Amino acid sequence: MIAFLTWLLLAMRLRLKSRVQLEAEIITLRQQVIILSRKSRSRVGLKNIDRLILVCLYRLFPSILGAIIALKPETLIRWHHRGFRAYWHWRSRQGGGRPCIDHELRSLIRWMCRENPLWGAPRIHGELLMLGIKVSESTVGRYMIRTGRPRSQGWKTFLRNHAAGIASIDLFVVRTISFKLLYALVILRHARQRLLTIGVTTNPTAEWIAGQVTEAFPWDEAPRHLIRDRDYAFGPAYIRRIRSMGIRDHPTAPRSPWQNGYVERLVGSIRGECLDHVVVFGEADLRRVLKAYASYYNGVRTHLSLDKDAPLFRRGHTVGNIAAIPILGGLHHHYVRI
Repeated sequence: MIAFLTWLLLAMRLRLKSRVQLEAEIITLRQQVIILSRKSRSRVGLKNIDRLILVCLYRLFPSILGAIIALKPETLIRWHHRGFRAYWHWRSRQGGGRPCIDHELRSLIRWMCRENPLWGAPRIHGELLMLGIKVSESTVGRYMIRTGRPRSQGWKTFLRNHAAGIASIDLFVVRTISFKLLYALVILRHARQRLLTIGVTTNPTAEWIAGQVTEAFPWDEAPRHLIRDRDYAFGPAYIRRIRSMGIRDHPTAPRSPWQNGYVERLVGSIRGECLDHVVVFGEADLRRVLKAYASYYNGVRTHLSLDKDAPLFRRGHTVGNIAAIPILGGLHHHYVRI
């Protein structure tokens, strides 16, 4: 009795299995009819959904290979292998490991790397620890900028490091209301673009210019280099004086004002922001106007090259009501909080 029941169950299983396989072959043939019914000039127009259906049927019933006529059986097997690799690649995707650092920290590391080309990963890592940021040194090295060339300072850094020992001097002409010519002498320190002195005279001799240089630079604060143009007023007396002070004279090339660009820009600012808007009555009046502008230039006027600060480090205010202090009769204003 038990043997008979076992035989009956096996027979029913075989019959049921053959029926399911028959249905799978029918679905396979119908799918191929759909594929062949599409219009295509050269090759059979297969879509991803067609490949997916055929691969799934082959996965469940490998015997459907005998019913495949629209393509080679090897092609179906290749699709199956490709899907197998894609499936396990998806299953093996990165899910753990070391957590990624946030975007702000990566930007901070690259910013430090750009601003300090002589620093390596240990130095940047030390700075981050001093800022309370805990990150491994290997992570810092991974996110540093790779330039592919030896680390070197930029030209801006090079010039800034030598600006403290450089000054410029220049003369410019001012016309009075009576068409009289006055000469103004400006001396500029490159380090903070500080205007050291503005002298006014009717006769700019070499001795007078030498005296102005002596008053502008104490003996222990004289610059190493002094740049000027080739004006005849800078005569032998001027050259002897600056050499005795330990200053090297650097005349520019003929007709090359760009070689003394700092002081030329200063003269342009004096004209555009002051002298072009006032009428000079005489030497004393010009001296008063230039003295007021020099005070405004050094202590109040903001400079782009100094990060919007003044040469004498203007202090900001955040508390109080805003008030305006007129300068040069209201030509400019100094805004403060009181």
